[in-house]
Amino acid sequence: MAGNASGEESDKIDWDTDDELEIQNIPLPSNSSLTFAGGEAISGNGEASSSTGPSHSKLINHFVGMGFPEKLVAKAIKENGEGNTETILETLLTYSALENSPEQPQCFNSPQQPECVNSPQQPQRINSDQCSSDYDETFLDDLSDSDSWSESEITNNTDSLSEWEKKMMSLANMGYPVEEASIAMDRCGPEASIAELTDFICAAQMAKTTDAYLQDLPNENQGNKKRKFFELLKKKKRRGYENKNLGEENEPIRLPKPMIGFGVPAEPCQLIHRTLPEAAIGPPYFYYENVALAPKGVWDTISRFLYDVEPEFVDSKYFCAAARKRGYVHNLPINNRFPILPLPPRTVNDALPLTRRWWPSWDTRTKLNCLQTVIGSAKLTERIRKALENWGDGEPPLTVQKYVLDECRKWNLVWVGRNKVAPLEPDEVEMLLGFPKNHTRGGGISRTDRYKSLGNSFQVDTVAYHLSTLKELFPGGINLLSLFSGIGGAEVALYRLGIPLKNVVSVEISEVNRNIVRGWWEQTNQKGKLIDIVDVQQLNGDRLEQLMNSFGGFDLVVGGSPCNNLAGSNRVSRDGLEGKESALFYDYFRILDLVKCIMSKQ
Repeated sequence: MAGNASGEESDKIDWDTDDELEIQNIPLPSNSSLTFAGGEAISGNGEASSSTGPSHSKLINHFVGMGFPEKLVAKAIKENGEGNTETILETLLTYSALENSPEQPQCFNSPQQPECVNSPQQPQRINSDQCSSDYDETFLDDLSDSDSWSESEITNNTDSLSEWEKKMMSLANMGYPVEEASIAMDRCGPEASIAELTDFICAAQMAKTTDAYLQDLPNENQGNKKRKFFELLKKKKRRGYENKNLGEENEPIRLPKPMIGFGVPAEPCQLIHRTLPEAAIGPPYFYYENVALAPKGVWDTISRFLYDVEPEFVDSKYFCAAARKRGYVHNLPINNRFPILPLPPRTVNDALPLTRRWWPSWDTRTKLNCLQTVIGSAKLTERIRKALENWGDGEPPLTVQKYVLDECRKWNLVWVGRNKVAPLEPDEVEMLLGFPKNHTRGGGISRTDRYKSLGNSFQVDTVAYHLSTLKELFPGGINLLSLFSGIGGAEVALYRLGIPLKNVVSVEISEVNRNIVRGWWEQTNQKGKLIDIVDVQQLNGDRLEQLMNSFGGFDLVVGGSPCNNLAGSNRVSRDGLEGKESALFYDYFRILDLVKCIMSKQ
């Protein structure tokens, strides 16, 4: 991944991994409010944010930096004085609202907090239960709707909406683009809660930002979103009627809830037997991994190519203190699985005990979100510190808590001091993913490369649980073909299970990752043979036959092809399996099929 791992200055972050944020909603009363301007969070409870105002020029620059015109800022300061920045902000928002509003005052009624904007004395407020902290949009945008959809028509239409339609309208009202809301509904299923849907959308939006804020997000008219909603609704209904005629056999694979696959250590397997298609039965055993929340139809295609084996969807939060939703297609036995010992910590405070002292009671997180390839910036953590210091020793208001928690969840920030949060260190990420300490450290590997390599890796404890059934089958050791090896997640899992690695053919295009695997191999005094190959496309039938003849074939073929074009965070080239990187899945199938064919002749 090119660029800074902190994502501070670059507009183009290469999001090489998913994920779907496990954001837990914080219940807020409907009368609490939060105003966002240019990415800054301001308490909207009527209290002054500071008793002493900054210098005149600094104050002007502060609000100009939020996007307000300088003349308008000067006028607001003149009217309100320099001592109360919140009053100045409310005046600026009122001016902006009046500029964008029609001549006749109108009202947008919220189900929880009706408000009417018709004079400068009534400042705009946003209900914190209905807004996303990622947006610089307000409900006053509704008042400037200039298309043919009237407010009364939209309001009347909601009375007869289905649950799907009401959720779509809720997401539109919260400021989410209708197209993204529709994709989230399709991927997460009709039973998904609003919180789960916003989590999914949030993951996709993160690719738009180089820090915690979506400053370059286009400010789309809210009324226009509602018009698009009803247009999309008609299309959705037509598509639904068409889909009904296709029959149940075309129903796409749905993600299970809870995402525990065929069982996890805390909730053992309920499925005591599964029947594999004849073509899927080994040798060799195979194990394929990728992001669970891929575009619609991707897992159907993967399953179809991999001999119609049903995917096993598992969230690694059942194995460690961080979420990682993944799908696995394999022909491994599923009975008598066991975890590797010692069991890893299952909560953040247990995994990172030094954070316990500073963890505030209002931060209710017990798990981290998916560990990404990038981290939150120093500027973000500074903003959070300043936001909290404004409230001294007391507990910050709910609006500030919500702002801080949203950013902590988005960037996996942990508490390291009083009012201080920080991103995870590479060593901490290694531990959470089940790798040995310093697995990615040293040897000329930069921090940026460490985060990138770890963010794209397996969660070792999860993979080891699935591979554990091989220990009885291969007591003398295993021959492994590891495609898209990364930093050797499968190799580490087998080693920690006590399965000797006799011969490993590791195919990995990244020199950094190959060096990491080679270093681990030597440091753990492996007795077998490690063969490096740079590119899967170099692995043809002749080369495979030569390798297999030298040591008698492969017992296991493991791989997780790049998820670049599958991940929800990729809004630029999320082209599914047709994307440039993710199309490498077909090389996994090609090579696996060649191995099966060669071994059937031996």
